[in-house]
Amino acid sequence: MKEVAKLCKSLKKDFKPRITDTKKLVGCWSEKDVLNKKIVDAFVIIFRTRGCSWAFNSGCSMCGYFNDSSWSNVTDNDLLTQFDTAMKKYNGQKFVKIFNSGSFLDDKEISPKIQEKILGTLAEKTDKVSIESRPEFITDKKLSKIKKIMGSKIFEIGVGLETADDNIRINNINKGFTFKDYKKAADIIKKYGFSLKTYVLIKPPFVSEKMTIDDAIQTVDKIKNITDVISFNPCNVQRNTVVEYLWKRREYRPPWLFSVVEILKESKKITNNVLLKCDISGGGSIRGPHNCKSCDKNYLKAISDFSLSQKINVFNNLNCECKEKWLDQLDLEELSFGSLVNMYG
Repeated sequence: MKEVAKLCKSLKKDFKPRITDTKKLVGCWSEKDVLNKKIVDAFVIIFRTRGCSWAFNSGCSMCGYFNDSSWSNVTDNDLLTQFDTAMKKYNGQKFVKIFNSGSFLDDKEISPKIQEKILGTLAEKTDKVSIESRPEFITDKKLSKIKKIMGSKIFEIGVGLETADDNIRINNINKGFTFKDYKKAADIIKKYGFSLKTYVLIKPPFVSEKMTIDDAIQTVDKIKNITDVISFNPCNVQRNTVVEYLWKRREYRPPWLFSVVEILKESKKITNNVLLKCDISGGGSIRGPHNCKSCDKNYLKAISDFSLSQKINVFNNLNCECKEKWLDQLDLEELSFGSLVNMYG
């Protein structure tokens, strides 16, 4: 769907960043996560960078992280200032997660000098560091240098595969790479003894509720022997994206929390040592994954508890009258050949 790529690009045409101070960090905080099968405090750092290189090209149909980018050059000194700001709030957490709007390993976004400076500092303080990257930046040359820096510490690379279906990833999401590209990057990551986290998107645009449940489970089955962690990302409506464009026209609804629970339960049945996680942004809001106002809070807590415990019994005793609407949508989508997009708000 070249039209999706064109729309992704056109929606950024008049984009202007809200915050232009390139020394200002997007944010940092502490949250719970899992390290060596134990629940620990993890420190999260989100850098403000020039933006994802793929977003400059066209970008993904659901991704609005460029909204927090400077969309202009961010110097090494700017990034070091951001890092210094974050480390002043760092409180000895043994797990540090780094995010930026694109790829930490993209030299155009974060220079090799700053990549190595950040990782070198964290390697002396933490047991695990997690970053994200598109497959094209995961190379032998890059990872061999990082191996020398990280030594025996755990280094995790998150890759946004989104789906094992090349057609959905390329035509619906406009991701710009194939499953073969993902597999090649995974092989390089394993070569250096690093950990792979794979992101799976729940409900890309132009995909029905029933279809996304099936697709997510099929994706898990295909990558369960490749990845160490699977992180499900239920789609939310971010600004200046194709998803928002459709949502404003009532042609897209974020996924039901019932669908998320179904995917987690079925995925747990077919995986063994793979850690399953689900981080929900905007949960319970009209722009985020939701059921109804009465049950959203309980379902969101159960999903969060599952991510830490890996126990599907956290979903026991969950129920709500609105589940019938979800079941109706699944049934009616089948009858309408997937054309029913937004039956319930």
